Amino acid sequence: MLSLHSENSLDKVYQYLILSLAFFFPLSVAIGNLIIAIIVILWLVSGNYKEKFLKISNNRLALLSIAFFVVHLVGLLWTDDLSWGFVILQKMWDFLLLFPILLTITRKQNVPQFINSFLLSMFVTIITSLMVWLELIDPIMKASVENPSVTMSTISYNVYLAITSYILLHRLLFENPENYLKFFYILFTSIVIFDLFITGGRAGQALFIFLLGLIIFQFFKYKILKSSIVFIILSSLIFGLAYEYSTTFNKRTNETIDNFDYRELKNTSLGQRYTYFFNSIELIKLNPILGVGTGDFPNEYSVIHSKNSPAITQTVNPHNMYLLVAVQLGFLGLASMLAIFLYQLKCAIKSQDFARNFGLALPLGFLLIMVSDSYLLGHFTTILYVFFSSMVYQLQYR
Repeated sequence: MLSLHSENSLDKVYQYLILSLAFFFPLSVAIGNLIIAIIVILWLVSGNYKEKFLKISNNRLALLSIAFFVVHLVGLLWTDDLSWGFVILQKMWDFLLLFPILLTITRKQNVPQFINSFLLSMFVTIITSLMVWLELIDPIMKASVENPSVTMSTISYNVYLAITSYILLHRLLFENPENYLKFFYILFTSIVIFDLFITGGRAGQALFIFLLGLIIFQFFKYKILKSSIVFIILSSLIFGLAYEYSTTFNKRTNETIDNFDYRELKNTSLGQRYTYFFNSIELIKLNPILGVGTGDFPNEYSVIHSKNSPAITQTVNPHNMYLLVAVQLGFLGLASMLAIFLYQLKCAIKSQDFARNFGLALPLGFLLIMVSDSYLLGHFTTILYVFFSSMVYQLQYR
């Protein structure tokens, strides 16, 4: 029977709830949110408030997370569209409650079991995805034969696959597993990569290549020549096979290449992002310090959009986390967000083993993909980021 280390009965309940959350949050929004609600409510009503306050006040990452939420809250003061402001604020709740709470209740000795629970969940998801793709079962939930992402959009799903591949490769390369586990990790990683390239999330594919390069450099202790040669060979092999045998990847790659001609972009996904970028930069120039307010991006953007690009599809967010925060909250908001990532990098550099390696991979990976979408607004990717942040940085503090 599974045994989770804890100090008392309440603490043990927390550990089992986190274990359940690790399994269910990639599979079900409803069940994941229910478990989160139980954790938060139990923490809020269970007393020992002085001790809880001290734990959070002594954890700089928790304070930075709360500060990021508070900046959004304060941004309501100069927001005209309060209704949309509250929509954005609701999406930021994880930074006020879940992130700080998980940071203070997670036990570092249980982290491997939490990660195992996540990997089991991903294994179930990936096998289901492949069964849909092979037409062994009818498409379910969000999946289709052409794009077999079952529980979430491919934009989020491929990020999950990229993070999963890094964890598996880290166990294979750094943790000296038994031979039967080596075989399992190699097989599991191969399936993850295969699934990554038959689905259409280009940001997740870019994240995978970045994390592949990073873990190769980490394995060879950042020896540039050897790491570069291995990375070029492996990435070329993976991309070559994917381009040759994955219809989806072949099509999306050709579309990306074709769309680099801005004059021909029109309403392609890449073209829209170019347009959102230039229009958002204009808004930032008009309100560089405090931004337009937490809820005013749609209204303010529509004015610029109508003037500069009426033929392009309208948007309520620029599909770039940096631009969204900078437009809404100016450089004050952008600094509050970047402070979280910079502190994570600082913690990772001072750590060892998995806490060091994955502690670098997680923030660097999100800093990369947030160029292409607002990943801290999406439910699945925000939970992924918060969950693993609370896991890996616990390894330093406890």
